[in-house]
Amino acid sequence: MRNSFVLLGLLFSINVSAATPQGLLKQYEAQAKQENAAFAGFSADRGANFFRAERMHSDGKKVSCSTCHTSDPRNQGKTRANKVIEAMAPSVNPQRFTDVAKVEKWFGRNCKDVLERTCTSQEKGDYMQYLLSIK
Repeated sequence: MRNSFVLLGLLFSINVSAATPQGLLKQYEAQAKQENAAFAGFSADRGANFFRAERMHSDGKKVSCSTCHTSDPRNQGKTRANKVIEAMAPSVNPQRFTDVAKVEKWFGRNCKDVLERTCTSQEKGDYMQYLLSIK
């Protein structure tokens, strides 16, 4: 029960203070430090590798973030249902990473879809750091 309140408090603090990508990164940084005492910061290079890395899905197909989001995050992507996905790079799509509920919703869905597990705060932060570095 106590853990539920801690989680609820953490989620509330994310929703209140992360109206910008940088605010959300600060929240992921705090979470990453809790998850891993050796956390030393986010890396755009790790984020780029994470974005491009192909993984063998349990259905036998190779998938990556770029499967739907294209190899260039400045471009629109398409879902498997052929719906448009707006550019991931905030330099092209300034609304990206400004709605915490949407960010968490899509990390939740996409991490489970591609990785078949939940992303860590480190992975989320590295991914965002990479996308924020794209001009």
